[in-house]
Amino acid sequence: MRGADALLIATEWKNFRAPSFELIRDQLKTAVIFDGRNLYDPAVVARHGIQYVSIGRKAG
Repeated sequence: MRGADALLIATEWKNFRAPSFELIRDQLKTAVIFDGRNLYDPAVVARHGIQYVSIGRKAG
């Protein structure tokens, strides 16, 4: 993940369910997650300073 432009989540594996958002933010070139499985609460991710794109989730 170090130096990657973004993180794309395309699985529901258990090891992705409780990530260190601080580590993710610090490792990525641009702190952005594209989540195709909608694993995370957008408000929680935002509190860690990460842009979160929840693919397929209804807005609001």
